Formats: sequence, structure tokens, C-alpha cells
Amino acid sequence: MTIHSPFSTQASRAASFYDLGPEQVLQAVESVGYLCDGYQLALNSYENRVYQVGVEDGPALVAKFYRPNRWDDPAIIEEHDFTLDLQALDVPVVPPLLIDGVSLHQFKGYRFSLYPMQVGRAPNLENKTHLEQLGRYCGRIHALGETADFEYRPALDVHTFGDDVYEFLMEHKFIPIELEKVYESLIEDVLDKVELAFDAIEPNYIRLHGDAHPGNILWKSGAPYIVDFDDARMGPAIQDLWMFLSGDRTQMNASLDILLRAYNQFHDFDSRELALIEPLRTLRIIHHSGWLAKRWDDPAFQRAFPWFNTQNYWQDHILSLKEQVAAMQEEPLRFESFVG
Repeated sequence: MTIHSPFSTQASRAASFYDLGPEQVLQAVESVGYLCDGYQLALNSYENRVYQVGVEDGPALVAKFYRPNRWDDPAIIEEHDFTLDLQALDVPVVPPLLIDGVSLHQFKGYRFSLYPMQVGRAPNLENKTHLEQLGRYCGRIHALGETADFEYRPALDVHTFGDDVYEFLMEHKFIPIELEKVYESLIEDVLDKVELAFDAIEPNYIRLHGDAHPGNILWKSGAPYIVDFDDARMGPAIQDLWMFLSGDRTQMNASLDILLRAYNQFHDFDSRELALIEPLRTLRIIHHSGWLAKRWDDPAFQRAFPWFNTQNYWQDHILSLKEQVAAMQEEPLRFESFVG
């Protein structure tokens, strides 16, 4: 299905995202037909502005206001379409509400969508039942994900998560001058190794959740709700699985076996992608530094991450990348069902 946005992208970008206040939030929600009761709570989100809003004669809603200049309207709607299609297949996701057939709205230049309020707790990754359910639902997401491509969202690869970040950090002088040579030499070596790993496998790119970590899983009444598809993009299937692995190598292999046995009930996993776990972890570390840097003019980021862009931060970042060089040289995890 395709849901068209009723406004221009340029109008939304003209809004002052940082000055979004309680009054505008309530007015925006009421502009699409809801009567607010005055209750409002800012939820834990930095990329976008997200609020729980009380509604007269109804359950609370979640209002999500999109950061300008990140996703164009078609890319946001593409994410909405994906979650609505998953919901139609009884996959427990939380898509936006449709109001007169529209999922993306605007108020005085702010782009926003509304969601039903969903509560829950994080999954227990040491619980076999939790891992099995996560594996099955990831398999179902990917079974739909491979049936079509995202048209407006980028792929997760060494260029979008690595090269672009490297160029931005150097161009905007984030790296302390005394660490520049060390950083440049290291990051170029790291990105070469990541690219070689991807080239060796040539993984199949499918539509993903993109940021499937325990914080984006809400466990309720014995089942998970998978939330926040804001980072959905094309990428290898293992991206939606590796962040559920923790502990030492033995523990990760045991968890992986449970996840993939359940996953394979709905979608065939390519075992070669296990060699991408550490390269993807490396790209996530690099991307996170770029995410902070690109948002550093946002006062909310400076309050939330005061340790960023300090000498200690970049020294620790360089150390993390050195550790990842070693990790990428180790043998990948193994899924026992594929071992002959």
C-alpha cells in the first residue's frame, strides 16, 4: 500500500525543530481531530521528538515529530507502509495510526505521526523462549522484507555507515589535531577490512528493521512488540539479529543457535553472513560517532552527551576501533545446524 503525504518537504524543513514546545505538540495532535486532556510526557528519544499525550475519552497516544533534513517524506511513508504491511500479517509491530488514510501529518511545518501507546519491558536474552520468539518474528519480518526493496531509504553498507562518517568528521574538524594522523590511518584500514568482508560475501540486501536491539523490543503478556522502525533500510539479515547476542563466545553461539533455528522456520538464513557480525559492529561504532557529530548543534544532544567530542572520547573511540580490527580477524560464530 502507498500512503501519500499531504504537504511539501520544504515546508517541514523550515520549522525550528529545536524550539518545539508543549503547546505546539498539543495543537498538532488536536489538528488531526483528537481532543487532548493536557497531559504530556517527553519520551526517551534524541533523533526525533517523541511525546506521550493524553486524550479525552480515549487511551493516550504517542506523537512522533520528525527531525528535519534526515528522511524525506517518501522515505518516512515507506517505513510506515512496511510496518502496516507487517501488522496486516499479524507481526507484532506498532505502526502509525491512519487518519483519513494518511499516516504522516504536518502542523506549522512540523512533520509528525501518531501511534497507539504501547508499554512493555525489555526481553530477557538469557530466556530461551524469548530468543525463540525473537527469531521467529525476525524471520517473518525478513520474509516480507525480501519481497520488495525500499526505494527511498539507503542501504547499510561501508559507504553510508563508514565513509560518509569519516568524511564528515574530518571536514568539520571533530578529531583533535594531535589524534588526526592516528585516526586517519586507523579508520582507513578499518574501512578497508569491512569492505573486504562485505565483498567476500556479497550478501543479499533485504528490507530490515535496521536497529533491532533489546531497547526496541517491548515484552508484554508473554510476547514481544517490535517498535521504532525509524532506521529501517536495506541490509543483510544478520543486522537484525546480532545485537541480541551477548556474553562470551560460548554464550553467543548458544543464543545464536536458538535464534536461527526459530528464524529458519520462516526465512532461510545465509550462514555466510555470520562473518559480517564484527564488521557490522564496527560500522555501528563508527556510525554512532558520526550520529553524535551531525547532531551536535542540537542543544538536547549537548545536554545528553556532555562527554562527546572530548579528548577522552576520541581516545576511547580509537581504542574501540583497534579492538575491532582484532575482532574482525577472529573466526566468526557458527550456527551448529550448518556444521557438517
